Amino acid sequence: MLAREEGAMVKPMLRSNQADAIEHLLDDLDGGSTDNNRLVLRPDLAAVAVLVARAIEAEPGLARRLRREAPIVILATHAPDTVQMAEDVITRCALATNARVLGPQSNLQSTHRDGAVLLVARDGTSKDDRPEKGNQAVSSALHLRLPIIGIAPDPARHLPHALQRTVEHKLALPGFDTSALTLVIEAVAGTTPTKTLDPDLVRLIEFEDLPLAIRSYRTADQCIEALDEIVRRKGEHLGPGPSLEELEGYGKAKDWGLELAKDLADFKAGRLAWEDVDHKGLLLSGPPGVGKTQFARALAKTARVPLVATSVAQWNSASYLSGTLQAIRHAFAQARRQAPSILFIDEIDGISDRAQLRGDYVEYWSQIVNLLLELLAGVEERPGVVVIAATNHPDKIDAAIKRAGRLDREIVIEKPDVQTLARILRYYLGPELLAGIDLMQLAIASQGATGADVEAIVRRAKGAARRERRQLGISDLLSEIRNGQPSISPEHRRRIAVHEAGHAVVARELRTGEILGLSVHDLGGTLHIENNIAGTATLARLKDEMAVLLAGRAAERLVIGEPSIGSGMLATSDIGRATGLACAIEARCGMGQFGSVYIETANDFANIPGLLTAVRKQLDQAEERATHILIDRMATLRTVADELERRGYLSGDQIEQVIGDGGGQAKATPPADGAVADRRFGSSP
Repeated sequence: MLAREEGAMVKPMLRSNQADAIEHLLDDLDGGSTDNNRLVLRPDLAAVAVLVARAIEAEPGLARRLRREAPIVILATHAPDTVQMAEDVITRCALATNARVLGPQSNLQSTHRDGAVLLVARDGTSKDDRPEKGNQAVSSALHLRLPIIGIAPDPARHLPHALQRTVEHKLALPGFDTSALTLVIEAVAGTTPTKTLDPDLVRLIEFEDLPLAIRSYRTADQCIEALDEIVRRKGEHLGPGPSLEELEGYGKAKDWGLELAKDLADFKAGRLAWEDVDHKGLLLSGPPGVGKTQFARALAKTARVPLVATSVAQWNSASYLSGTLQAIRHAFAQARRQAPSILFIDEIDGISDRAQLRGDYVEYWSQIVNLLLELLAGVEERPGVVVIAATNHPDKIDAAIKRAGRLDREIVIEKPDVQTLARILRYYLGPELLAGIDLMQLAIASQGATGADVEAIVRRAKGAARRERRQLGISDLLSEIRNGQPSISPEHRRRIAVHEAGHAVVARELRTGEILGLSVHDLGGTLHIENNIAGTATLARLKDEMAVLLAGRAAERLVIGEPSIGSGMLATSDIGRATGLACAIEARCGMGQFGSVYIETANDFANIPGLLTAVRKQLDQAEERATHILIDRMATLRTVADELERRGYLSGDQIEQVIGDGGGQAKATPPADGAVADRRFGSSP
């Protein structure tokens, strides 16, 4: 019938010998023409026709009632872009040929009843697409006993209240599947395909994809091949890229994602009801570059579900409020159509906090926030859709977004630690490049970098080596990490090596943690040690930590003759940390000469008589203790410093070998909770 209306020609598509009234109208149309300029049926319109027919077929007797009686019907299309096509199909095919279709603006009081139908089609883009609009027209149509049909992507939000309250048949466009795709291809190409499309890809098909692949001049199998290529590019979970199991540095977020992947597998297999899935919403926060978007992609790949990625910036690219609201609805509708799926919303802090709204834009932003809250709260209305949102500024998000039933779980993704950086470097280098090389030197040198930074470093280093027609080397990566920083002088390098060696020797002697590596580079030096000061720490443990912190300064004094200012200058420096511990001992932990007291401003030396003297005594004792240890192990100190100066990096095993050869004690046992502390000592003076 659609083909007849549009002047297109298709081959017969009847699937049974049943001769009811509708099939009688589907005359066999001539499809034998080889004219490439002949009109053909639009693939997207044909797809909507198939789905509308299935929705009507699911309601016994509705096809007959639409032509001969006055049913009250609502059809949910799930997406705004299909409303017009669904209206087209129902008007041309489902209603009687003599039907007079009227809209809610028509004067129904003067309308003749015969053949009249009230059709309310709303895609949600107009300010009048609200439940309080059009109720008078519905009441008039009910009085005249006219058929009433409402079409909308979200009937509860778009159609008149009167229609929702009196509806007799609630229909919804079913999902697009392989059999529907076969019918559409046959309607356009004229033959039935022999090839099939991966069911995972069929779920990703959007109506706008169909005209791109299904053409009348292609064979049915060529249409399948073209559609496979077009849709596969959209399937993040089907393409290249890491799975969640391969990602490093995601901590609790990774655990959450792996648990969700198991639940989604059970949900798809019918072993788990949607209401029993407890991971339905997540707010990811953290600094830029830590891989929030990559997390969503990797999770989709692991869970083998489609990823629908959007952002507040995309929503706000529309010129008008109606366009923004439609974009939000479309994102959720797309995720519902592809469920089970993951809807990823980036930059969600772009949605304003209503508590902070002021001025002329209060009403504008309130409507956006309210719609998002409604869609997030309707978790049972979107079975299989998991919503993950990302932000760099969680403090700027409306509190209602994080309430129970919405994005009620927040996980912070921190910048990776040194060990994680080493694993990220290995991932981007691959198993072949620099195989067998300990990457801890590079990881320590790039402390503070994110996963995105590491990817860029490796990419640029590969490019530099490729342009010079040689293999990638450690020096290429170090050069990119330094990012143009000037090289340090030999004298500076020697001082840093001595400083770091002092930390390592004293840390090993006092067993404050497991030493993982030492590094000296153009940005300074680093001791990476696995340790922890927890609430169970004793006074002795705090004094050990102070001795380690001041050991670098003591080593410089012993080997070079005087310390540099690199031990101080900042609160995060050696002296800054040691002073903080000494203040805590005296004024917060109840372990110093002030007794069992707690003083909030424990570093306020001017206003607390005696505090400076007590702290100074603690620090002097700690440095003196470190000095005595280093004097007893002067040969070991010099050997470690010499090796570090020459190589630029010593692994934990190499340090253990150097110190162990000098008769040192065994490795310290790492803390039970596996906490990792990075120590940066001897930065540029």
